[in-house]
Amino acid sequence: MPQSQLHQLVITALGADRPGIVNTITRHVSSCGCNIEDSRLAMLGEEFTFIMLLSGSWNAINLIESTLPMKGAELDLLIVMKRTAAQQRPAMPATVWVQVEVDDSPHLIERFTDLFDSHQMNIAELISRTQPANDTSPSRLYIQITAHSPAHGDGSVIEHAFNKLCTELSAQGTISVVNYPQHDERMESSDESTESR
Repeated sequence: MPQSQLHQLVITALGADRPGIVNTITRHVSSCGCNIEDSRLAMLGEEFTFIMLLSGSWNAINLIESTLPMKGAELDLLIVMKRTAAQQRPAMPATVWVQVEVDDSPHLIERFTDLFDSHQMNIAELISRTQPANDTSPSRLYIQITAHSPAHGDGSVIEHAFNKLCTELSAQGTISVVNYPQHDERMESSDESTESR
């Protein structure tokens, strides 16, 4: 089926974790004729959350929209669904990965998300977990962030600010920046102008 004829649906399932529950959901998705384009699964306390991007024909998406709530009720799951559409992603010339380990305290994640926001970078993934305190050490917070710079941006400009923030918070942090070569439309235009002479 051509991509233009595919419909897309985002589904979030939230509930108590138990063996086989993810397989039950994915089997139901397949039985409705939908394809899982992307998915994320995470354990939060005793709950699990499963996020999926589905694609399929109009009939397939309608079928899962009408049947999944009943399946969710059987499994004691909270189901949220929202239609979406495929779109071309804007150019992202740089990707930044950071990892942070620091003594846990309020507002730490906010400090790092604010850092990326102040540099106009789009956060694509954020993972955090807390290691509980024990007799010999305080609770520790672990953060992983993946972000992309906007078009014509240089991801390396955030490195100094990131290292400065880690020093301020007495955090152990690593940062990796990959700048991708971008197609220069101005150069192409110049080349075409030269050829036309």
